Order: sequence, then C-alpha cells, then structure tokens
Amino acid sequence: MRIGKLDHVNLRTTRLDEMIAWYADILGMNAGPRPDFPFPGAWLYAGEDAAVHLVGIDGDPAVGAEEKLKLEHFAFTATGAAAFEARLKDRGERYRRSVQPGTGTIAFNIWDPDGNHIHVDFAPGE
Repeated sequence: MRIGKLDHVNLRTTRLDEMIAWYADILGMNAGPRPDFPFPGAWLYAGEDAAVHLVGIDGDPAVGAEEKLKLEHFAFTATGAAAFEARLKDRGERYRRSVQPGTGTIAFNIWDPDGNHIHVDFAPGE
C-alpha cells in the first residue's frame, strides 16, 4: 500500500451558509454534488475534486482548530498569487503572506469564518 494525495478535509460548523459563501468568495470553490446524508452539509469543489466537506451542527459557535482539534492548518496549491492577494485585500480578509525558506514557495495564511487556518501556496516567483 502507498498513501496518495490528501483527498479532502471535513469541517464541522454551526455557520454552514456563511462557510459555503466564504469558500466560494475567497477561494473560488463551488458547492456541488453530495451524498444524501441524514444531516446538513455541503461539499465544496476545487475543480473536479470535493476538497472541503462541511457538516452543519447545532450548538455553540465553532471556534476553529485551536480548541477542538490538533489540526494546525490544511493547504491548497494555486496559481494567480497577485489576483488572490488583491481579492483578500478587496474583501478585507486577514492574511499573512510569507516566502518559505529554501523552496521560495509563496504562502498566504488565511482563516475561514470558524477560525480554521488555511495555507494557499503559490510557486516561487508568482
């Protein structure tokens, strides 16, 4: 057996509609086909892949990875760094831009409405 690429991340949220809108607006993902599970949710697609699975829950507002999980972040690779940074600025999103030592990868650190930490990584020189 050999592990391949990460298939998807599953996030529980009390802000389902807000999260769907954020992933569409900020990351350009689209809600798409999802099995008929007996609980609310959405699958958000990056191209043909359902990369983010949202599960709607009741209860206290979700607070992100710091308090519930040991997950520090998840990441996407992308193209169009300048346009992405312009989108973040236009929307007033909090972000941190860095260049990874040794690789030159440009990383944008962003946080969704629930506080989940996401990297969006671009090739060096983008």
